[in-house]
Parts: sequence; structure tokens; C-alpha cells
Amino acid sequence: MTGVRPRPEEKRRVFADLTPLRTSADYRRLWFGNTVSWIGQGMTALAISLQVYDITGSAFSVGLVGLFSLVPLVVFGLYGGAIADTVDRRALGLAGASGAAVLSAVLAGAAFAGFHHVWFLYAIVALQAVCAALNSPARSAMIPRLIPAEQLRAANALNSMVMTFGTLIGPSLGGVIVGFAGYQTAYLIDALAFFASLYAMWRLPSMPPERGGAKGDPAARGRASVLDGLRFLGTRPNLRATFVSDLFAMILAQPKALFPAVAVLWFGGDAKTTGLLVAAPAFGALMGGVVSGWQSRVRHHGQAILIAVAAWGLAIAAFGLSRNLWVGLLCLAVAGYADTSSMIFRNTMMQVAAPDEMRGRLQGVFVVVVAGGPRLGDFVSGTVADLTSPAVAITGGGLACALAIVLFSLYARGLWRYDSLDPKP
Repeated sequence: MTGVRPRPEEKRRVFADLTPLRTSADYRRLWFGNTVSWIGQGMTALAISLQVYDITGSAFSVGLVGLFSLVPLVVFGLYGGAIADTVDRRALGLAGASGAAVLSAVLAGAAFAGFHHVWFLYAIVALQAVCAALNSPARSAMIPRLIPAEQLRAANALNSMVMTFGTLIGPSLGGVIVGFAGYQTAYLIDALAFFASLYAMWRLPSMPPERGGAKGDPAARGRASVLDGLRFLGTRPNLRATFVSDLFAMILAQPKALFPAVAVLWFGGDAKTTGLLVAAPAFGALMGGVVSGWQSRVRHHGQAILIAVAAWGLAIAAFGLSRNLWVGLLCLAVAGYADTSSMIFRNTMMQVAAPDEMRGRLQGVFVVVVAGGPRLGDFVSGTVADLTSPAVAITGGGLACALAIVLFSLYARGLWRYDSLDPKP
């Protein structure tokens, strides 16, 4: 697949490019449906955590919510990608979104009936993660079929805004709705919100994988294997390098688990301060999508990924040195901006440099990395902080990330030279 040059008007663009929304009705419907459903999912995620705590009074029980979500995402993420490379992706997306809508309706019905049991909530969370693991690779693999290649970077920037906006707004709305109208109302609204996603999927054309016949790929013969997807990634050094670079950031420089401690120890704050620390990277990530027009002028996407990951590490290291709250928040916002920039270029590379019959499996690997990497990073940062101090864990982790990227760029020469005008996976 050959690359494309930026349009002349893109050379002056600063803010997000809205061209995919203007030119493709199918992409516009999918984007709007995803926006509504992400907000609803954010509401439900917070409502479930609040309900678990209300039932048990245990922070540990609340923490188990994340574990019951993580394991199905990791296990079924790869298989969801393989299925997306075998069946009609529109049908798979409809099935995943329908399942999620039914689960939200079950939550609402149970809450209305006064059925309050922690095991039930854990089971629903696990099933929701299965639906997400099936739905996400299919939905992402659809996008290159809905818009031309030159609009993929802009579409990925718009998609990043959807996820971040849902992460920021959804929990806030969820807290307000639970406070005023109860858990059942939050769950019911989420179930209704999924109809936006279902409507968008229903209006899309049928999208079975294109059988381009990647060499040695059984999907070309009507079958898609998880192992074949991993083998394909193993033979594509530039795509593989994007995952490795992302893991450096998520494992070495992941300070989120330490936010409650540093809020008190460094800034003399409380839970509100922790909330600000959590929100700062998300705000920076949102701005990474809003102010993304300049990215259209970047040809060497691999260089952009490596520089963005190094910037993440340095921003986290600077946060570890800060003892002024507003300076710390600024550092975290810069880190969030860098993270979104890296994600936009990484997704664009996956969509452009990989054949259509492999996109579902690559998105499945992406789901697993994004779901598992930060949890492993939380474990690393927490362990280092216990052995040394939060400052050493955060600053040392950020510097280790930046150094690892510098050394990795010397090894991954192909990624550094990657040219979007001549994409080579």
C-alpha cells in the first residue's frame, strides 16, 4: 500500500482535522455512536465501583473489579481479533454492542429489584469485558474500510478524543446520577446509550475481511488463527517495534498507582488532590486529539512514536521532581498529550501498513497490550516505591523509559526510518 501526501490545507492546520466526519456518513455515525457508548460505559464503571463499595465497605473488593475486567480482556482480546479477521466485522460489532447493552439492562433490572450481590457484579463486569474484547478489534478494523488512507491519521485523532472524553465525562456523570437517582438509573442510561452504537453498526455496510492473501496467512483461506496473527507480527519489525515502545512507557513509567500516596506526601492533599492527578493526564490526552492538526505534516511516523514515548518518560520524571501541585499537574498533562500523539501514529501505522485480513488480530494484540501493560506498570511502580520511595519510583521510571527509548531507537532503525509515503510494516 502506498502512502499519500498531505493536502495543502493540512500544512496550516492546528486543531483536529474533521474531514472524516464531513466526508463519510458511515464514519460519522460510527464516531457518534462510539462517543455516546463510551460515556455510558464510563458511567457504569464508576457506578459498579460505588455499588461494590456500598455493599462491602472494602477498597480491596473495589480493586477486584479491575481484575475481573482485565483477565477477560487479555484472554479474549486476541481471540476477538482473530474472529474479526474471519467473519463480517459489522455483524461481530453488532453482537458485541448488543451483548453489552443487554448486560447494562440486566444491571439496571437487578438494581431496581434490590438484588445487591458482589459476585453478581463481578460476573457482569467479566462478561462486559468479553463483549468489549470482541467489539473493539472489529470496530477498529472497520475504520480503514470507511475512509480513504489519507484520512486515517485524522480519524485516529478523533477516535482518541472519543475515548478520553468518555473517560473524563462518563465517571463524572455517573457520580452525579448515582447520587441523585441511584445505581439503577445510571445502568439504565448506559443500556439506552448502547442503542446509539447499535444504530451506527446497523447502518454500516457488510464488511467481511478482504482476502488479499498475506503470504502464509490462513485467513486468506477463510480461517484466522491467533498464533498466525502473532507470527505475522513477528515478521513485521516496524509494527512489532511500535508495541515494544509502548510497553516501555506503560511498564517503566506508570505512576498512577502512586497518586494517592504522593497526593498526601508531596502536596499535602486528600482524595480531591488524587482526583486532580488522575484527571491531568486525561486532560492532556484530550488536548492531544483536539490540537492534532500539526500531525498531518509529519511523514516519519516511527520517529514521532519514539519521540512521543521519550517525551512521556521525561514528563513523568519531571512530575517525580515536582513538589508544587500545579507544576505536577502540568507535567502529567504533557505526558497525556505525548501518549495520545504516540497512539495516533501507532494506530495509523497498523491500519496503513498491515493488510486488511490481519487488522483484527493486530487490534486484538493492541487491546491486550493496552489492558495489561498499565497493570504491570502499576505493579512495578508500587514495588519500587515500597523498596525505595515514590520519588525514586516515578522519577527513576520516567528516566528509565526515556533511556530505553533512546537505546531502542538505535536498534529499531527501520522504525526510525519509517515513511508514511512508503509504509513498510
